[in-house]
Amino acid sequence: MQIPSRRQRLAALRDVIADIERKPALLEPVERPAGHEHDDFPVLPGGLVQEVFADDLRTGGASLGFALAQARQLISPRRPAIFYLSLAGDAQKQGLPYGPGLSWAGIDPARLVLVQAANMTELLWAAEEVIACRAVAALVAEVRGEPKLLNFTASRRLSLRAASSKVSLFLLRYGSGRASSAGHLRWHLGPERSGRLAYDERAPGAARWIVQLEKGRIAGNRTQWVLEWTKNGFATVAQHAARPGRPAAPVSGPVPAVLGHRLSQAG
Repeated sequence: MQIPSRRQRLAALRDVIADIERKPALLEPVERPAGHEHDDFPVLPGGLVQEVFADDLRTGGASLGFALAQARQLISPRRPAIFYLSLAGDAQKQGLPYGPGLSWAGIDPARLVLVQAANMTELLWAAEEVIACRAVAALVAEVRGEPKLLNFTASRRLSLRAASSKVSLFLLRYGSGRASSAGHLRWHLGPERSGRLAYDERAPGAARWIVQLEKGRIAGNRTQWVLEWTKNGFATVAQHAARPGRPAAPVSGPVPAVLGHRLSQAG
């Protein structure tokens, strides 16, 4: 019989303590893939339920990109597929992942399976079935509003299923409400000023986002990152390197007190 290593014993002890305290265990990042050794954002293991919150639907693309960038790192020969699950009505209004955009982000569109459910009952059923499949790397499920069926009991079922099958679930949520859930991690994404282009500092660079860890703990106890979208995923930007403010250009000539801007003077 193989004797558990010290790291395995510590991980088991953390799980026991976390279960007693009803708090998520301290998550240890896994080894980074080749070419990403210097990134600051951790590569998290499979089998987690991660809630990704954005304030409104306008930042839904950032939430999806954040989830897919993590899901891409979980793909392996034994787990070649990523599922995207949403309500059919929401997909008609919000749209679906775009194939060429997925390719630019380093994800083969052929690996993404799109599933549309008629209602929340079907969505939760489909989520459990997908998570139970051990050929799946991750499931990204988009849920608008605060549906009553997605309560703590439902999230607990999803959490247990994910932990058992090692399939990660990314729940994309919107708004400021935070209902109780059994998710391991909860993220909040907000916009950040982009960097400058190397050949034109006045032009906007790649999009950046502030990612805040609201629930859960990761080794190192860091809770905030600034991420920049790049080809094949995202890169971590040092917060002190965020784009500095630029003073406003002076206005030539006096502006009448009655007029707050020069648009009405155009003629």
